Amino acid sequence: MAAERNWRKSSYSNGGSAQSCVEVSLAKDALVRDTKNASGAVLAFSASAWRALINSL
Repeated sequence: MAAERNWRKSSYSNGGSAQSCVEVSLAKDALVRDTKNASGAVLAFSASAWRALINSL
């Protein structure tokens, strides 16, 4: 399921040597994964939980 979605890299990822960044896929929900391990664990947020998280930042 997660592999079939469109992912975009964090705007804070500048391609530096650290390569420590995340990707997000927004659809009916929000999925977040580690760029270095795209087949690894994924955090899933409902749309309302994602909005609450973003608004709190």
